[in-house]
Amino acid sequence: MTAVLHGELGLQLLKLLISVAVVIGLSLIAERLSTRMAGLLSGYPLGTAITLGFIGVEISPEFAGESAIYTLAGFSSTLALGVGYWLCGRAEGLRGVINGTLGGLLGWLAASVILAQFEFTRVSGVIVTLIAIMVCMRLYRDVPETRSRKAPFSWPSLLARAGLAAGIVFGITALAHLLPPSWAGLVAAFPVTMYPLLIILHLTQGPAAVATVIKHYPAGLGSLLCYSLVVSLSYPSMGVAAGTLLGFVIATAWLGVFTPLQRRLAARRTASV
Repeated sequence: MTAVLHGELGLQLLKLLISVAVVIGLSLIAERLSTRMAGLLSGYPLGTAITLGFIGVEISPEFAGESAIYTLAGFSSTLALGVGYWLCGRAEGLRGVINGTLGGLLGWLAASVILAQFEFTRVSGVIVTLIAIMVCMRLYRDVPETRSRKAPFSWPSLLARAGLAAGIVFGITALAHLLPPSWAGLVAAFPVTMYPLLIILHLTQGPAAVATVIKHYPAGLGSLLCYSLVVSLSYPSMGVAAGTLLGFVIATAWLGVFTPLQRRLAARRTASV
């Protein structure tokens, strides 16, 4: 009994440490380097890897693999959250955060309820999200770019990031125990890394920086689709550890090909203006 408790405590502590490290790292990239890069990295399989990985460990690899099929379509809900936040969170300060959060969560919930009515395959899940990506990229095409400014280190800000990240991850993985694979997969697509980043940037740098991150988020979703697709296939046959490693390899390979291509296309558009 003691060994079980120690094992469970260690698992929850590991979940806490990973969640905190990922969100803090992404926030530092946005504040110190580039909001554009933070938007692209928000689409890297960080939060999704944490949630699907711990669902696989806590419930079963088979359950997580089946859930990942619905996660493929669930990224459309994440894009709806971004649209809702962008439309409603135009004000500065806490008012903008509250309005953006309400608009974003309403968009996420509405899209998730609609998606939950359908049975998805790997192919149909990918197609739905690809359509949503194209719609969002067209919608955001005129959103202006904003360079991030360096912000001073703050312990309260650091603790706020840690608490929010951990709370979201613990909430999602706890809900997975109560939900069927379809809803567990949709919830696993919730933007664990992007949403805290939006709040942090909104409070420290304003809605323009938030809009820049949201603008570039759809372009980074290709790696998330690759990761979730690999997980849906590999978790049941290879297990969580090997499946996660393979997923990251494929997702990283996608970014290695797509990111330089996107830069060249952006350079061509700029040169033609």
